Amino acid sequence: LAEDKDAALTAIAAVTSDTVGAVGSTTVSAIAASAAAAAGVVAVHECAGPDIGGRDDWRELRALGEASHGVEIVGYWGEAVTSAARARELIAETGARGLGGDLFVDGALGSHTAWLHQDYADAPGCTGFCHLDLDAVTAHLWACTEAQVTAGFHVIGDAAVATVVAALERVVEKFGVPAVARCGHRLEHLEMVSAEQAAKLGSWGVIASMQPAFDALWGGREGMYAQRLGAERAAGLNPFALLASQGVPLAFGSDSPVTALDPWAAVRAAANHRTPGSAVSMRAAFAASTRGGWRAAGINDGLTGTLVPGAPASYAVWETSALAVEAPSDSVQRWSTDPRARVPALPVLEPGASPRCRRTVHRGVVLHG
Repeated sequence: LAEDKDAALTAIAAVTSDTVGAVGSTTVSAIAASAAAAAGVVAVHECAGPDIGGRDDWRELRALGEASHGVEIVGYWGEAVTSAARARELIAETGARGLGGDLFVDGALGSHTAWLHQDYADAPGCTGFCHLDLDAVTAHLWACTEAQVTAGFHVIGDAAVATVVAALERVVEKFGVPAVARCGHRLEHLEMVSAEQAAKLGSWGVIASMQPAFDALWGGREGMYAQRLGAERAAGLNPFALLASQGVPLAFGSDSPVTALDPWAAVRAAANHRTPGSAVSMRAAFAASTRGGWRAAGINDGLTGTLVPGAPASYAVWETSALAVEAPSDSVQRWSTDPRARVPALPVLEPGASPRCRRTVHRGVVLHG
């Protein structure tokens, strides 16, 4: 079973307007949903919003999901609010699961638009862009918390992360930790986060929706991150182990088409982080790619996203060369590798080769294979 937390359907559908006009955006979205099912994905988190595709696109996607295509669409609407009443109105109007996703505090490192405290290493004088300041972020979190609605933001740079954490502190002071934690606020990407910030986010129940393939593609001493930030700053990006150690719930996805719609590639990347000490175990990465996604969607019943009696019959069948119980190469093994211990094994993930999906089933309905 796999769940991908990304904007896969909108992103894949974002081809030229001429092409979409020729075949119809609903058809393109259906093709994207089929591709997700073929990759072993039973649900996608769609990051919609007025600046992404608009309500018409979002309505078409909702209709696709309601037409029982099979792949579940969990939608988020990226529009800032300043009152609890408006938060409730938007949820009612859009049918979204929360007001977040692609609600941009900053941009991206590759384009020098992620908001930093210090200049880019390869662009002196540039610290990126701020799209939402502290007051705007606070107002949105305040309104959503009062309405008990999940809020969230796209946040990458360290200045952007600091702004969101400061805003959350204000909201926690007003409403208390339990009220904030019940909302399940979530942060997309969260690439530049300190140990102190991670501890605070963990104590407030804030979820980190992250993309391990980012590190696989752009991490390392010679990668794009190092070019933009220098090796020292770049080494601290995407600290999965740090966040997990501070109790921050992890939900892994692809941000497709930024990276491939390949859940096992995400698991492989998280367990083989380019920075020593930042990897998590295969088991933890698998959990973040399955039950972690459902938890991020507000479903925390202890069953959904697992293969146990009583859980929803959502799963994928994979063809793989071998199974094993593994830990990150730079960590201590915390469980037995003896087959008699009955610790569930996972596929051995060789570089560049993911298991092949033979069948995908969601709530008992065959989506693929």
